[in-house]
Amino acid sequence: MKGFLIEAYGNSDVIQFRVDLPIPTPGDDEVLVRVMYAGINFMHIHTRQGKYRVSNTYPVTLPCVLGMEGSGEVAAVGKNVTHLNVGDRVAWCISWGSYADFVCVPAFRAARIPQGISYETAAAIIFQGSTAHYLVEDVASIKPWSTCLVHAGSGSIGRLLIQMASKFGVEVIATASTPEKCMVAERLGAKHTLQYEGGKFADHVLRITAGEGVDVVFDSVGKDILRDSFRCCRRSGVVINYGNVSGSVVDLDPIELGEMGSLFLTRPRLADHMKTADEIQRRADAIFDLVLKGELVVELDGCYAFHEIPRIHEMIENRLQVGKAIAYINSV
Repeated sequence: MKGFLIEAYGNSDVIQFRVDLPIPTPGDDEVLVRVMYAGINFMHIHTRQGKYRVSNTYPVTLPCVLGMEGSGEVAAVGKNVTHLNVGDRVAWCISWGSYADFVCVPAFRAARIPQGISYETAAAIIFQGSTAHYLVEDVASIKPWSTCLVHAGSGSIGRLLIQMASKFGVEVIATASTPEKCMVAERLGAKHTLQYEGGKFADHVLRITAGEGVDVVFDSVGKDILRDSFRCCRRSGVVINYGNVSGSVVDLDPIELGEMGSLFLTRPRLADHMKTADEIQRRADAIFDLVLKGELVVELDGCYAFHEIPRIHEMIENRLQVGKAIAYINSV
């Protein structure tokens, strides 16, 4: 089978295209899936760069076929698998190997795709949608009367967070790097949109909230704006740092959280909220249902041919494209 793998960490040059990879054999608790679409996003870039080489949550060992999310058709099942069958349409995330014709996925990670949801949509929504869902439902526990700040509001997860929070009646403030990206966030339901302005967004948020600050901050940017996020979060508010596109904060003293109003800072990971087959299917069902009802719009920045994966990696790494992209592997 064909596939893209890495044998060393580095830039996009380390990605190797192979046509002689063996089709994997599913273990007792796995399913073999014929991949239709694979997702491409910043987590794939970080994996290739080696940022998860010592991770307990997202372990990666070399050599590694890249791609940790996708959609496809079950081609074979392990002997212990009882809830999935050959021919089932499934989507998955946090399991590597989707940049190939076939991939073995732990059966508990594969969520069934309902009628009305295409392979394309399923591959585009399973990772980012699950992320937005657990951030809103489980971590933030936002209420209809609350306010939240969504950074990178035009990014793939930011777009979903805005829609989900707005659906709950939350007043959403969103940030983005350009006026055009602010317009995207506004179109999706943000009541106020702001550019970062070197941290001045925090002053605008305080003005909008009459000096109180927001109840929750969803921050995927990290180092460049985290402390300004503290400034515009209300007393005992929650700052959720779920990404670090601008780099990791390595000099944070917990006392700062006290000084800024007894804030709660958390750095959650999706894997800790996707531990069982029931939890994964429940979360996927909730997301797919919102899509089917038209309450959650999935917007793709692009759908690309399989051979373009290295180029898209380079584009995302250079931040020429920061939204959601997928590649089609097999003809559908």
